[in-house]
Amino acid sequence: MSETGQMLIPMVIEQTNRGERAYDIYSRLLKDRILFIGTPVDDMISNLIIAQLLFLEAEDPEKDINVYVNTPGGLVTAGLAIYDTLQYVKPAIATICVGQAASMGALLLAAGTKGKRYALPNSRIMIHQPRGGFEGQATDIGIQAEEIIKIRKRLDEIMAKHTNQPVEKVHKDSERDYFMSAEEAKAYGLIDEVIVRPPKSLKPTKDDKGGDGKTPEVKS
Repeated sequence: MSETGQMLIPMVIEQTNRGERAYDIYSRLLKDRILFIGTPVDDMISNLIIAQLLFLEAEDPEKDINVYVNTPGGLVTAGLAIYDTLQYVKPAIATICVGQAASMGALLLAAGTKGKRYALPNSRIMIHQPRGGFEGQATDIGIQAEEIIKIRKRLDEIMAKHTNQPVEKVHKDSERDYFMSAEEAKAYGLIDEVIVRPPKSLKPTKDDKGGDGKTPEVKS
């Protein structure tokens, strides 16, 4: 296993015509066009996700990208950078919620290609208004307060666009933490299907497996 901070990352050993190759698990899944948003969203995570999206588009602009979401949210600007890139790249984006998609995570879940937004049965989805704390001179506080109001308006508009809900309803619902089950998120328009098994479109093909067509072996 490799170690990142306090987290151990499993290594995958893949047999190829040139011998064994070792990948960390996330790099191996990237070969199958699978990305994870599995931590709070900050600028570093945002840049990593954006770089992977741009790489996969350059590699094959016609093939779907699968984005698994399990995050409590994070920085609005970092999340919007990912959101804009999801809209910018040419491949269709399948989003799948596992665990939770809260705050900015809910927006990224909803931002997938229509018809390809999924959640597992026990997932939890939550929307709310952006939060911020300010200090400094009264004028500066006023400027920051005005900015967060503008950001909230924009987030409401984006969520309304992807859920087909009226902006007024999104604004009201996000006044406080608004939790939804997977089925409730489907009814709200945040996702398209609740799944217990991956649909065919999410399964890697034979060409996406190891060099000899075999599933790679995971070792600790």
